[in-house]
Amino acid sequence: MAETLIATSDLADLLVDEALGWLYRDTSSSAGVPRNAEGLAQPMIVLGMGKLGGQELNFSSDIDLIFAYPDSGQTDGDNSLDNAVFFTRLGQRLIKVLDQNTADGFVYRVDMRLRPFGESGALVMNFDGMERYYESHGREWERYALVKARPIAGDIEAGESLLGQLRGFVYRRYLDYGVIESLREMKSLISRQAAMCGKENDLKLGPGGIREIEFIAQMFQLIHGVRNQPLQLRSLLPTLRYIGTQGWLSVESVDALEDAYRFLRKAENHLQMQYDRQVHALPENEIDRWRLAQSMGYACWEDFLAGLDVRRECVRQLFQDTFQTDEANQTDDQQQSIIGEKIWRAAALEDSAETVKEMLAASDVDDVNFAQRALQDFIAERSVRMLSEQGRQRLDKLMPLLLSEIFQGQHSTRTLSKLLDFISSITRRTSYIAFLAERPQTLNLLIRLCETSDWITDYLTRHPMLLDELLNPVTLFAPPDRTGLKQELDEALGLVDPNDHEAWINQLRHFKQTQTLRVAAADIMDALPLMRVSDHLTWIAEVVLGSILDTVWNELVAKHGVPQVESNGEMKTAEFAIIGYGKLGGLEMGYGSDLDLVFLHNAKGEQQTNGEKPQSNGQFFARLGQRIISVLTAFTTSGKLYEVDMRLRPSGSAGLLVSNIDAFRRYQKEEAWLWEHQALVRARPVCGSEKLSARFVEIRREILCQKRDAANVAAEVKKMREKMWQTHNAGEKFNLKKSPGGITDIEFMVQYLVLVHAHEKPQLAVWTDNIRILESLAEAAVIEVATAERLADIYRKCRDEIHHLTLKGESVQVDANVFVEERGFVRQCWQQWFD
Repeated sequence: MAETLIATSDLADLLVDEALGWLYRDTSSSAGVPRNAEGLAQPMIVLGMGKLGGQELNFSSDIDLIFAYPDSGQTDGDNSLDNAVFFTRLGQRLIKVLDQNTADGFVYRVDMRLRPFGESGALVMNFDGMERYYESHGREWERYALVKARPIAGDIEAGESLLGQLRGFVYRRYLDYGVIESLREMKSLISRQAAMCGKENDLKLGPGGIREIEFIAQMFQLIHGVRNQPLQLRSLLPTLRYIGTQGWLSVESVDALEDAYRFLRKAENHLQMQYDRQVHALPENEIDRWRLAQSMGYACWEDFLAGLDVRRECVRQLFQDTFQTDEANQTDDQQQSIIGEKIWRAAALEDSAETVKEMLAASDVDDVNFAQRALQDFIAERSVRMLSEQGRQRLDKLMPLLLSEIFQGQHSTRTLSKLLDFISSITRRTSYIAFLAERPQTLNLLIRLCETSDWITDYLTRHPMLLDELLNPVTLFAPPDRTGLKQELDEALGLVDPNDHEAWINQLRHFKQTQTLRVAAADIMDALPLMRVSDHLTWIAEVVLGSILDTVWNELVAKHGVPQVESNGEMKTAEFAIIGYGKLGGLEMGYGSDLDLVFLHNAKGEQQTNGEKPQSNGQFFARLGQRIISVLTAFTTSGKLYEVDMRLRPSGSAGLLVSNIDAFRRYQKEEAWLWEHQALVRARPVCGSEKLSARFVEIRREILCQKRDAANVAAEVKKMREKMWQTHNAGEKFNLKKSPGGITDIEFMVQYLVLVHAHEKPQLAVWTDNIRILESLAEAAVIEVATAERLADIYRKCRDEIHHLTLKGESVQVDANVFVEERGFVRQCWQQWFD
């Protein structure tokens, strides 16, 4: 079947193109060649739509066409014509050649109703006119039609350029869940028309027919196509297969749809071969039924019909599941939302405060007055009052579901207030409202997450595109490991045009936001322990940094060539590495952690790159560092990736952005302050050259293992910490990070012990995270095992509480009567080593 459809479509492409070429030359011979203002000859472009565009043409299909040309202008003949006139005449002649019935029959029936403004519109438009039409007048069904649009004749390259201009109309920049509503309405209209015309047994338009399969595929294309370019396909079967690979439909569902599609299209083809005309209805007379059954491999009509009905029922059920059109389920939803609907309608009326309060009281709301004010404040917001008619309809569908779920689920009015703020923030993109109204289970999950975490509420408010992640709880609560993260990022970036810099950055940001949300959701649901949470957040940063470094390096090398360094008499590629300090270096990243970075290279300044536009190695690596920071910190519509702190590089803010590895070693040995050696305890390579990373590890071990005067180190560390205490005042509260007895005290003690004992116990200079350093201190008998275990437990407990407070949107300051024993033990250790 697939070969038949493609061959039939290829034949149509060839015939239309040959006819157009002959007619273009013939028309130009009398009227001149159409040219634009610059004198360039203008071609005609024929777009194939529908089945022809998807290379799925039936044996006796009509062909749906749209004509276009690039630029306005005039022909260069003696009696010049406006280009619009020329191409209109050319289009009319082409239709006549293809469509006119002669003694030999006709080539194709031509349907031009899909063009801008339909039958009342111009037969042909230039590219700018087409773009203006779709921007200003394009309707939803035209978006769906353009999914299959394909240049089939004339200047194919120019045709693809035109479709590129129109891609933003077809595939919206944001997740467009309004598609579900629109396609459902279109299908409902088609079904009503089919019933009126007696087409219930129509293979194309009837229940479980071809159109339902096409609508299922197009729904996923139009929702997800903006971020998944492989989904921007014209043919149905490859589209279904891609949908299955992404997990949006199960493999079994995709297999069933493919089987049904092949069966229906084969039966449709056989009908059209019988009647030699475009027909989709099953035959009425017995002999034609017998012929169709035989051609499909069945012994009798009843057997064929049984096979057909099984497939149509499967398609019908999948369509209902995908578009949630099951009337029984809708009735249940309506019953469940009846309380919310009454409250929502009453709240929208003037002078209804007391009525709303009575309804809320009857629903056992925990704070009636607060809930009533929150609802009426929400309704009074300008963003809500200014909603379009469609937006208002979508909101009126969502709010009863939301209110019923909150009140019947006994969620707090504080949760209601947070969700109202969230919905207010997404009113500019009412497709998000449609998404929640269409997905009650997703709405329920959103309510649970927002009730548990202010951080997630704020995060989704800033990045509503992440709502899509709530569709699949399996992936939401199971964030991938480092290998999986790299694979996902590589796949995501592979979907982006490598020349579209903004799209590349936005994809990086979306990846980081998606993965952070997954970690937070798993954290809230206790699917990840504390150490794993930090591991995942650290891996996300590492994978993003590595990807940015690779891309920026390749861009600069393409422009300037490879930076080179002489080694043993031969020129080799100079190397670069990124060193992570602080939370990144210690594998202890939290939500919203900054990146403390140092950039290193092994090049010499007097040498240069080997490209056509060479520059010194110093310039190359400085530019490399600047570009990496720019990508990390640039603010776009998708937000920013990370805040970056480069003050830990040699000489701090006054030093070079990128340091030579040998200069870095000299600085650490001869000029660095003690606090810089403290910072080095938590430093490690995170991406870049493996050889240079290994060299940094050697230097770190060398510096940390220097013999130091224990009393001097203790005095310096104590002085620095006491200065921090003076600048921090938590009052009667206990700051888990900064107060005496908190996390920073543990970190300073660990750093002190490493700096004092590593010269005798070099194993202390291996790890960069506090937990494993504490284990190493115990194994090396620097401190007692019980002390190390107790400090590690306290450290984990404090960090765990910080994570949870962050997710709740609360301060890391807690009541002074909390963590009393833990603080006491930390202060006891501090006094043992510093007082």
